[in-house]
Amino acid sequence: MRISPRKLGLLSALYFVQGLPYGFQTTALPVYLRTQGVSLMAISVLGLLAAPWMLKALWAPLVDRHGSERLGRRKSWIVPMQAGLAATCAAAAFVPVPEALPVLLGLVFLMNLFAATQDIAVDGLAVDLLEPRELGWGNSAQVVGYKLGLLTGGGLLVWASDVIGWRGLFLAMSLLSLGVLAVVALAREPRRTVEGGGEERLSWHELRDRLLATARLPGTGWMLLFIGTYKLGESMADVLFKLFLVDVGFTAGQIGQWVGTWGTVASLLGSAAGGLLASRMPLLGALALASFLRVFPLGGEWWLALHGPTEAGVIAVTVGEHFFGGVLTTTLFAFMMSRVDRRIGATHYTLLASVEVLGKFPGGPIAGLLATQAGWSYANVFLLATVLSVAFLALLLPLRQRGPGPPSVSPQV
Repeated sequence: MRISPRKLGLLSALYFVQGLPYGFQTTALPVYLRTQGVSLMAISVLGLLAAPWMLKALWAPLVDRHGSERLGRRKSWIVPMQAGLAATCAAAAFVPVPEALPVLLGLVFLMNLFAATQDIAVDGLAVDLLEPRELGWGNSAQVVGYKLGLLTGGGLLVWASDVIGWRGLFLAMSLLSLGVLAVVALAREPRRTVEGGGEERLSWHELRDRLLATARLPGTGWMLLFIGTYKLGESMADVLFKLFLVDVGFTAGQIGQWVGTWGTVASLLGSAAGGLLASRMPLLGALALASFLRVFPLGGEWWLALHGPTEAGVIAVTVGEHFFGGVLTTTLFAFMMSRVDRRIGATHYTLLASVEVLGKFPGGPIAGLLATQAGWSYANVFLLATVLSVAFLALLLPLRQRGPGPPSVSPQV
């Protein structure tokens, strides 16, 4: 069964605006700073500005537990965070660079802080809104919306900056944030009640006990291990594949078109297809199928490195990897949400999402060390990435076990 258009539109808009600052920081900000004469050393440490996304689990319990009854537990966080994001984007438009570079970087950090904190509340809202049959399409809205935000903040607005200027870019981000703020302000948040009636409101002691109870459910350790490793092989291959294409003689324009443009489109289509797959199959089966299909383009990268790349081969492998990677991400997020205790939805889901983010991080450094320090060829690294992706499929077998579900809750709309 399909998700209602109202839920789909609301979630897509919220995740879209959360992707704007991160897309800007990772793609547009380095270009902007370099055009303003900022040093390479200063630009190289920009990744620290994304720290709120890696650390947000630390304050997720606060967001999950506190909130206004009148405005709505989730909206009482989303609305001020959205307003803060719009204000910081507007303020950044008037910061002179490089004279006031620390001010600009501080504002970008605040953008990420507002977006990451809002993400906790939006994840909780998604848990509250979505019924089990809607998880596939709902998580497709999450992933596609966020990727479109990344594309807009890091691509489309940069392209438009030739006309509107960098100040116009910041103001456009602010206006987009205000537009979504208006949408969420008019949206009605459901109230979730436990069996027997009454609004749920857990104490800190109860919140801790429920987290401990979820950690003791059968299969939790295997689930965390899979979430933390499911893209390790893929991230190892990704960090070297573009460098491999440069070394064999393809131009920056070709790589940008194939990976940056066609790959992004394929990823968006894959995320949408993942929602369809997760809505038509049991979630664990959809996750297993997506994990299995993702292996083939990774094996294709190994084949190209071993036998020599062709233009058609690179395009096919790039599109395949981004498409099936998008399918896998959506099905995994739907699976994660299906295992969330809805009474602590924002905290529980944020913890799982943090494991997913942190688990992908070691792939790049491992691949770099193997290629530079250990002297491995591109083909050998790509082969290891493929083998690891096959091996991690075995982690899905213990996930068939599952303990008793969380207390039943129902939305009071």
